[in-house]
Amino acid sequence: MDQKLDTLEKKALVEIVKLVQKRGMQGTAGGWKDFLKSYDKKFGCSISDPARRSNEALVSFLKTFTKEDDLKFIAKVMQSHLNREVLEQFKTVSPDDESPEQRLVRLTLQHPQYPLCYMFPSCNEGWVVTKLGKNSKVMTSNMMYAVDCEMVLCEDGSEGLVRVCVVDRNLEVKLDELVKPEKVVADHRSEITGVTAEDLVGVTYSLGDIQKRMKKLLSHGTILVGHSLNNDLQALKLDHPRVIDTSLIFKYSNDYRRPSLNNLCKFVLGYEVRKEGAPHNCLDDALAAMKLVLAIIERGVDNAIQLVQEDVPESERSKLLLHRIPTNVHSEELRKVIPGHFTIEVKPSRKAQGDNYSAFAIFTNPQEANQAFENAKGNQDKDSYGRPQKLVEFQSNVGEIASLYVRKMVCDEPPNQILVKRALQGEENSGEFKKLKTQQVDKEKRMANINQCEDHLKEIEKLKVELREKDFQISMQDKIISDLQKKVEEMKKSKKNRAK
Repeated sequence: MDQKLDTLEKKALVEIVKLVQKRGMQGTAGGWKDFLKSYDKKFGCSISDPARRSNEALVSFLKTFTKEDDLKFIAKVMQSHLNREVLEQFKTVSPDDESPEQRLVRLTLQHPQYPLCYMFPSCNEGWVVTKLGKNSKVMTSNMMYAVDCEMVLCEDGSEGLVRVCVVDRNLEVKLDELVKPEKVVADHRSEITGVTAEDLVGVTYSLGDIQKRMKKLLSHGTILVGHSLNNDLQALKLDHPRVIDTSLIFKYSNDYRRPSLNNLCKFVLGYEVRKEGAPHNCLDDALAAMKLVLAIIERGVDNAIQLVQEDVPESERSKLLLHRIPTNVHSEELRKVIPGHFTIEVKPSRKAQGDNYSAFAIFTNPQEANQAFENAKGNQDKDSYGRPQKLVEFQSNVGEIASLYVRKMVCDEPPNQILVKRALQGEENSGEFKKLKTQQVDKEKRMANINQCEDHLKEIEKLKVELREKDFQISMQDKIISDLQKKVEEMKKSKKNRAK
């Protein structure tokens, strides 16, 4: 671990020390401030901000930890940072001999929603971080497994893992297990999960057991495949960097909404995973995710990543979603926030407790819903899927100023409709294909501009670090000068006293 600490960048070291402080961890020299008192005789802990300390000081502090649990925690956070560095480099450098599998990993990493969806609390208790070394072999492995999980709702509002299925690229089942939830279950969600309380009687497989098996499967840079895979990794408490997320690599043109697995299978594979209202089967979902990846590899990664937008029923377009409503605001109060005539339907919460809730305002037709949105007073922007929404402030019945978001159910501008199924059938000479290639060129130009901006941002961050270090040096020099001035004054006073 000591050798890895020496190779970490300043930003990573600062974050680790801050996490250690937050957890109240103490090494052989005590906590961070205790360490500074003994490490720096001149300034002690007067400058305790880790960002204003040298790499040498940060590394020296982290090397004072000897307890096994502390070392495991620091090693896990370090591995997470090292993985992030490798991924960042992999994301921006595309080799000429890149395989389709590697290209799909890169497309997942480059998606605008990836940083938000895959930022896991990996340092928390119970989480496992798989290792990514800096060896090129790890980042060029084409071995793939697809996973899907089912989760129940626990009494504390969290989700608990109850079933895991894993298949390989030959569509052979490598893992299919029911799992005993770690916490008391409030709702088995049997209509969704297909798992009942009776199914779990006698089940002894724990989350820890599943993590051990997953870690073994994912060694040596194995790629993990899934649809909205971040949800499965969250349930598994597993931070694995090399992923292909089919909800990110297949997308609507000019629209960041994630397509449903069922819709993808209809257009790409020609069948539905399940009928409407039927419970999930995570083995079917894992198989579907792997088949989607194999289909896009067979056709050509850059030739089949656009979708026809799913039709949104008129009943859905006649709604507005009201979300982040404070729990102390009664649903009937929403009528004075949103203009027009509508009925209110409170949306069931997946969490048993929380500070906010959501509701639908249901209008007679889409025109009335759109008019109500236009008349709602608030600043308009877009959510992460590109749907228009407004932040509306109002005075609640108790006289307090409250706020909530009002959001449309669909994007205003319909995206270009390019059918994956036709592209997969090989219509290279069709107008749709030419249009796709033109859009791909435009996309590459935009990505080049984005990469250039990222380079500028990195340079700015580098300059900021240098500036902070210079500020630190100046502050230290100021303190030294101040101390010398005090000594000079004391010497003058002492000299005067002797002269008297």
